Parts: sequence; C-alpha cells; structure tokens
Amino acid sequence: MAGADNVEKLDDGIVRAAEEVVGQIRTAKSAISTVIFGQDRVIENTLVTILSGGHALLIGVPGLAKTKLVETLGITLGLDAKRIQFTPDLMPSDILGAEVLDESVSGKRSFRFISGPVFAQLLMADEINRASPRTQSALLQAMQEQHITVAGARHDLPKPFHVLATQNPLEQEGTYPLPEAQLDRFLMEIDVDYPDRDAERRILFETTGADQTLAKAAMNSEILITAQRLVRRLPVGDSVVEAILSLVRSARPGDEGGETGKLIAWGPGPRASQSLMLAVRARALLDGRLAPSIDDVLDLAEPILKHRMALTFSARAEGRTIPDVIRQLKTRIG
Repeated sequence: MAGADNVEKLDDGIVRAAEEVVGQIRTAKSAISTVIFGQDRVIENTLVTILSGGHALLIGVPGLAKTKLVETLGITLGLDAKRIQFTPDLMPSDILGAEVLDESVSGKRSFRFISGPVFAQLLMADEINRASPRTQSALLQAMQEQHITVAGARHDLPKPFHVLATQNPLEQEGTYPLPEAQLDRFLMEIDVDYPDRDAERRILFETTGADQTLAKAAMNSEILITAQRLVRRLPVGDSVVEAILSLVRSARPGDEGGETGKLIAWGPGPRASQSLMLAVRARALLDGRLAPSIDDVLDLAEPILKHRMALTFSARAEGRTIPDVIRQLKTRIG
C-alpha cells in the first residue's frame, strides 16, 4: 500500500487513538445506513467531508433523501443541526442574525444581537442556488473563516461547523448559479443518484409501514473534533503526495495536462490540493487504515475536482464533459 511505509513511524498514541476513533466512526456509519438506504457512496463521501473539516454540496433531484441524510447525520454524530430553505426573497440577516434595539425598564436603549440559524454545528442549506447572490455570499465568510461579522462586531461560530448544501439540477429557471469563489469553499460536490432496485424495494417496506427506523446517536462533537485532529496527523507517503500534485496540476490549462489540458478553460487552485490531501487521509481512517493510498486519490478525484473546473467552448461543443476529462487525467496516475 502506498504510504504504508510511514505507518511504522507513527507513535503508539496515534495508533491507539486511531483504533478507538475508527470503531466509533464505523458505528456512526452503520447507524446512518439503517436509516438511509442505497446511498452508501454518498454517506461515505459525506462522512469523509466532515472528517476533513469541510463542507459538501449535494446535487440530486427531489426525493432522494438529501434532507433526511443531513438530519440523520446531525443525530448520529451528536451535532446541533439546523436547516435553512433558500428562497429568492431570503435575506442575509435571515441566515446570520440581526441587531435589535432593546429598551430597559429605566428607558435605556441598547442593541442586542439575535443569532441566526448559521449558529449551528451542522447547517443544511437547502436548494442554495434559489437565493440571490447577496444572500449566498453571506455564507462565504462563515464557511471559510468560521465566524461572521454583523454591524462591525465579530461573532464566532460553534465548533465544529459544517455546511451541507443541496442543489436541484432541474428547474433552473429562477435560480442563481453559485459563483466560482463559493463553489471552491465546498470540499466536495457529491452526486446523489437514484437507488438501485433492491435498495428501492427496501425503502418501500421500511418507510411505508407502521414503524420506521429512527436515527440513533453514535458520537458527539468532542469525538468528532478528536477524529478531525487525528486525520491531520496521519502520514501521507511521497507517492500519494506526488499523485495528488500531478492530478490537480494536470487539471489546469497548460502543458502539464498534455492534450487534455487544451480542453480546460480554468482549473482547480491549491485549495483543491489541500482538500484532496485531507480527504484521502479521512477516507483511510474511515476504512480503518493508518495511511492513504493512490487508490484513495483516484476515487476522490472527481467529487473534489469537478466543481473547480470548466471546459473550453470548443470542448463543450464536441460533447466533452468534466467527469470524462477527469477520468482521462486519472489514467495518467494509475
């Protein structure tokens, strides 16, 4: 396994901590799977995003349990979860909160800050592309800097803080595409596809009967923060680092992409490399491994890169797609 050569260098404390955390993470993953059926890849990538300390954009048609997934994650991981339904008339203050004028019994007036739903550990931004750019941008500072500023005063967000946003790929009328700067804040773009036949059969029986399986707590925020710190301490072998650099750099226009690079109008910046570096470690930990492999890089390349790239007009005219281009770039790695 690439990167396994570094495992011997781990001290006993990290190994013991990893063994303890892996058991708790697996219990949480199993608990989520008892409520959400047929979306194993989505559950895994969402957990990888949270373990990496990042935010995820879930793309899928209505009715695929995106909202239920976020609710279940909140309960299972022991996080304070809140939901915002994004609409065209939503204002930034509806997300962040606002200052209100209070008057005491003695007649003294003062401003008091009333916090908005962004003050949560797990925030679901439902149909984020339905809100205006002004409202979308209200999340930018929160997602990147873990605090907000209202009336010149700084307010820190709770830790951990994760945004799981959903976006409907249909009915694009009345929507505002997310700007590139905001898309780059999402560690992953996760496609939520239709379940297979067996999973849908199970959904029919499990969700339309008298009793429904309810989510159960398996972790808490302290354990999650410990796991996130552990992810950053896991070693990454030189071959994995080189694979990350080669893949991300070849996804930009220029010579490093070869012929494929000519199809790319703009590509991922260093934040994509950072995201991939964290995500491969988190995926290894989720699998019970103490070091990531090149396979982790290849498996996570598409959800981490595809929302950070655009193809040239001629490439799109030829029917090329970003997933196709990423698959082509991956063949050069392994």
